[in-house]
Amino acid sequence: MYTSNELLFPHSAIASLKRLRGPKWFELVERITALPETHEETLAFMLMMIRLNGCMACETDSYRAMKGCAACALQTLRRFKGEDDELLEFYAQALTDVRDFARLSPDVTYNRNVLELL
Repeated sequence: MYTSNELLFPHSAIASLKRLRGPKWFELVERITALPETHEETLAFMLMMIRLNGCMACETDSYRAMKGCAACALQTLRRFKGEDDELLEFYAQALTDVRDFARLSPDVTYNRNVLELL
């Protein structure tokens, strides 16, 4: 029953979310999966999913963790009652947060396409 899990929403789970919502969501996931794992848009998507899934409160011995991050994200998105536009707003806020962090943090250098820790 135990799976190989990450501590927070992993990059590898993004592609499995593609067909869960409408066309706007599909396009977003398609664009994100084509980008590198360290791209600011990818990081923003992962941050959005961490917030939606409640990853910060997930315990390694919880039922959610035992099922795996991808299964948890699938369930979260299936249960989400809002429209895709609301999810895209969450994504836009996460992208703003990632950009602000990169701009304000002395430990991160900002390149138009990649965030790298020094």
